Amino acid sequence: MEAAFLELGKPDLEGAVLQLATYGVQRMIVIPYFLTLGMHLERDLPRIAEDISQKYKDLDIQVAPPLDGHPALVQVLLARAQSLLGN
Repeated sequence: MEAAFLELGKPDLEGAVLQLATYGVQRMIVIPYFLTLGMHLERDLPRIAEDISQKYKDLDIQVAPPLDGHPALVQVLLARAQSLLGN
């Protein structure tokens, strides 16, 4: 597992992919850690992942769906609220 950032942080996605490749990883799943859809998820991440896939054809890079709308998010929010209510 390797963290990656789309802007301002290091490593960027390509840097993280290259790091994993040095460990011999050939199949990579990108899990976007965003709570809502936005330009990064709709435009930037698919383009970046596609560019990397085209550049490193021997790597299998797939992008998982974002967290947006996942039913577990409601459960996490309820658990946080309940912990403050003492339930």
